[in-house]
Amino acid sequence: MAGMRFQYDESGSTFFYFLTSFLGLVLLPCTFYFWPDGTKEEERDNCEVFQRKQARLKKPEKWKGLRKTTQRILIIIGWALMAILVYKLQQFDYEYANFDPYDILGVSMSSSLADIKKAYRKQSLIYHPDKPTGDERKFMRLNKAYRALTDEDAKRNFDRYGNPDGPGAMHFGIALPSWIVEKENSLWVLGLYGLVFMIALPTVVAIWWYRSSKFSNDQVLLDTTQLYYYFFHKTPHMVFKRALMVLAASLEFEKGHNPEIVERPTDNIELPQLIKQLPNLGEKNKERPLCFAYSMKARSLLHAHLSRMRLPADTLDQDRLYIVKCCPILIQEMVTCVAQLIMLAHAGRISRLPSLDTIEACMKLSPHIVQALWDSKNPLLQLPHVTEDSLRHFVSKRRPVKTIEQLIALPATERRHVLRSLSEEEFNEVMIVCRRMPKIEMEVNYEVVDDDDSGVFTAGAIVTVTVNLRRHTMGEVYEHSLQEGELTKVEGGQEKEEEPAATTVAKKSGWKPKTQPKKGGKSKAKAQPQKKKQQQQQQQQQQQQHSNKKEEEGQEKSKKHKIAGGSQQVERVEAVVDEKGEQVTDDDESASHSDESQAEEADTESHKDEKQASALDDDAEWERFQKGLTKREKALEGKSKMSHTVHCPFFPEDKQEYWWTYVCDRKKHMLVTAPYQITNLVDQEEVQLKFTAPPRPGIYSYQVCLRSDSYLGLDQTQDIKLDVKEAREIPTEHPQWETSSDEEEEDENEVARDEGDDSEYTTDDEVTDDSGEE
Repeated sequence: MAGMRFQYDESGSTFFYFLTSFLGLVLLPCTFYFWPDGTKEEERDNCEVFQRKQARLKKPEKWKGLRKTTQRILIIIGWALMAILVYKLQQFDYEYANFDPYDILGVSMSSSLADIKKAYRKQSLIYHPDKPTGDERKFMRLNKAYRALTDEDAKRNFDRYGNPDGPGAMHFGIALPSWIVEKENSLWVLGLYGLVFMIALPTVVAIWWYRSSKFSNDQVLLDTTQLYYYFFHKTPHMVFKRALMVLAASLEFEKGHNPEIVERPTDNIELPQLIKQLPNLGEKNKERPLCFAYSMKARSLLHAHLSRMRLPADTLDQDRLYIVKCCPILIQEMVTCVAQLIMLAHAGRISRLPSLDTIEACMKLSPHIVQALWDSKNPLLQLPHVTEDSLRHFVSKRRPVKTIEQLIALPATERRHVLRSLSEEEFNEVMIVCRRMPKIEMEVNYEVVDDDDSGVFTAGAIVTVTVNLRRHTMGEVYEHSLQEGELTKVEGGQEKEEEPAATTVAKKSGWKPKTQPKKGGKSKAKAQPQKKKQQQQQQQQQQQQHSNKKEEEGQEKSKKHKIAGGSQQVERVEAVVDEKGEQVTDDDESASHSDESQAEEADTESHKDEKQASALDDDAEWERFQKGLTKREKALEGKSKMSHTVHCPFFPEDKQEYWWTYVCDRKKHMLVTAPYQITNLVDQEEVQLKFTAPPRPGIYSYQVCLRSDSYLGLDQTQDIKLDVKEAREIPTEHPQWETSSDEEEEDENEVARDEGDDSEYTTDDEVTDDSGEE
């Protein structure tokens, strides 16, 4: 490309291409990210709390509505400008692709040279740049058309290539207008460059860095994380209410760290009244910052939220909504802090070991805050239209109902009887929510990966626990059984009607003295057939014993007869053996051949079995390899935050369904693996948890736990047992590491031979030096 000249865009078409590409790169992601998507229809609940939540979500805040409107207007303006640029480019392409000199000059193909000059002169007086009606671009096209019809070379190129300039060539240029480098505009251009690259860009980067340096990866203030570390190290055994106090002390609720916090004058009147209504608030605690005003406000609002109290809609209720919305992220940060402190204590970095109850108390905060229930409340209160008064119908001696799964597993009639205080419409809404509740199927496998004996656990080995989770809805799991239960109940309705009548008759006859001997007679009559059966069985056994004795006596007699007549038969047998010797040898040979063929068949079958086993092993290894690849691809893609929407009418926003899984030791109250948060359990998910086996041999029991951060009563546990063996000794010698004496002698001979012979790379000077030394 030597000698090639780059020119700025004079016509403006190249700059339009650049501007169109730039606008497209900006508008497409902005439209996808900022333009609001369609509203998804979720389950409809007619309860008052759910309706208030839906109305609040449909009515955004003023500043948010203004921001969305401004974003929409800017996106529409950008796409309008994009359409104008595309239209301009189409015009440029049409003009360059459809170059017709006869059409430009307005003459026919049979016109003479004089007519062409006359038309050119007439239009040049109109479009000349010096004229008031002049147009430089049209005058250039007019001049090009005139040259194509009058110049012989240009006419020849036009007839051959369709262009008076000859065959098309590739031109390189700069997609910027030429006025940028003009001398008159140099000061403005330099000022714009300095403003953008020396002032605006460094300022934006500095502001972004100053703000981002205060937060962790989960957008939690680093000061809040330090606060969590302090309190969890101070109180390693923490209960539910203590963890709630620490959560309320988060600095996200303090105006100095978070400008979105609003402090109202009405708080001085409304907050004291609220604190009086809340028991066990701990307002006399003097620990800092638990005794600060912002912490007391957040704690009282969380207590009111868990008690489902009605608050003033325009003041305290707005603060409650913001605090509750921030809680799931803060609780996840608390769980992470406790897990890290436990690992540091195991490593000997800190002196106090937080207990398993502490981290589980932090996990319990999330579902209780999402569903607005205390830890002592019934999980059935998560359902709509179920209140404290209606819970008494769930308690019965025959079948007490304590969880949602037990409720939906009941037959239809019993379920309707339990919810008899609800109307038909309310009952249908409760069943819709129950059917959409998650039902997790958990499968746990544990092994030592990358080991020959993956099922053998040695002391200090790395144990990999693979947790396979499959998500179903309770409607999918129990719908078929419920339908069968209803059918069997309809078929057996008549029998159940007859049973009470029989029981009443029995009750009436129970206290009459006349019927008592009859009952005794019946019992004796029932006992007599059983005795007869036992006697018959004994008689059969005796007969079998007598027959066995007779058979044994007959066998002994036959043996005696054979021995007595054996001497007489010896001579006969010897004669017969001589005659049949040849036949016996033939039979032996055929029998040996048959044995060899059977052995060969057995060998072939064993080879086939070995091949099949090896093929199965190869298939298993290939499946493991494919699973490893898919895991790596998922790790590169990152974790998704979308799973399923949670039914939570008291939570201010739509929340996604997340889960925690971990391994613990209940006997020692100790966490074994750090909790792993699953945020993308749509249908199926696989999680691997790793920990080190105990250093001493023995049998150890652990629990694999699964906890929900959104629902109550759906937690699962599964026990695993490890039979830990003694660790294998590290090999100090191996046959492959040993070298024989013959090989060592051969190596020494080769080295001596190499030293004695002259190499092909030795020079004459080296040879003469060696001879001179000799």
